[in-house]
Amino acid sequence: MTHPSLPTTMSGVQLSGHGGLETLNYRTDLKVPSPGPNQVLIRVGAAAINNTDINTRIGWYSKSVTQATDAGGRHGFEALASQDASWAGQPLSFPRIQGADCCGRIVAVGEGVAPQRLGQRVLVRPLQSPLHAVTDDHPDCITWGSECDGAFAQFALCRASEAYRVNSRLSDAELAAIPCAYSTAENMLHRANLGAGERVLITGASGGVGSAAIELARRRNARVWAVSQPNKHASLLAMGVERVFSRDSDLLAEVGPESVQVVIDLVAGNHTATLMELLCRGGRYAIAGAIAGPLIQLDMRTLYLKDLSLLGCTVQPRVVFENLLDYLERDQLSPKIAGRFPLSQIRQAQQVFLQKRHVGKLILEPHGPQAGSGPLPE
Repeated sequence: MTHPSLPTTMSGVQLSGHGGLETLNYRTDLKVPSPGPNQVLIRVGAAAINNTDINTRIGWYSKSVTQATDAGGRHGFEALASQDASWAGQPLSFPRIQGADCCGRIVAVGEGVAPQRLGQRVLVRPLQSPLHAVTDDHPDCITWGSECDGAFAQFALCRASEAYRVNSRLSDAELAAIPCAYSTAENMLHRANLGAGERVLITGASGGVGSAAIELARRRNARVWAVSQPNKHASLLAMGVERVFSRDSDLLAEVGPESVQVVIDLVAGNHTATLMELLCRGGRYAIAGAIAGPLIQLDMRTLYLKDLSLLGCTVQPRVVFENLLDYLERDQLSPKIAGRFPLSQIRQAQQVFLQKRHVGKLILEPHGPQAGSGPLPE
């Protein structure tokens, strides 16, 4: 069943291959897809930019790349093994429409989907069960916008089971800041079992995942410390962070060893060993990114003599996303929007993203600016 006013063509951004910003091609002649069995078609109100979009475009996930993500963010990497350049370790199919974040409305449904779902406002779960999986307990997952087309277009297909109805006062732009960043942050806190009164240190705290982790950790009544650039300290303190440290701080000298129960790390790189030293005995270290570099040196005695738990966080149980929907309906989340761009300016938006001067999320709007979301960047 389809909305009667649905067009036959749409605008969208196709990724033509791994490489620089030139591989992002904005087109106005793409065919609007039709939903198959158990699928819905979503009119995308807003999408958002994430590190995974950049990493996938430049092929940073390949083990042939050892540099930080900003080394290839604009131009890609000359030496790249494309056979493992996706985050899932499999070659991508091109052209691909990226975009893991989506808020929009269902405008068509396929066979097996209740027609009552037409018109529903939805959020798409970004980390999904593999297409071949029968149950949700599969050890692997796919990213919407990586292994299948995503939200960087005016319309997008999604399995009906992964499009969640949302009831919220927030705008489409604000809601589009939720799925990838907040589910990553909530999954890390869930895996680390962060409790009330515990002290948690969050790296990369001004980005989309970092700022979400601050909000979600405070929701759990934890005591939050953060690491970020000096020009962002005031913004983070205003979010309720107890202490903020610069990236080049000597944390061991400033706070001493064994001073936090949990580390939420989105950066990795040269500071990883220090972060391990900051953990109390029995502490938990959760990581879901390595933007400062994937290769580290670590004294394994710190890990085992202190009984630390090292948690790599990618696959997300469905309850993580369902928790976020519950928080939204309770009006407990306030996503931070750093800027808004029309989809046609995706290259400019990714350049702003790579400068890392913003706090919060950068939003892309395929149909133009939405009401209640603030001005577009100049």
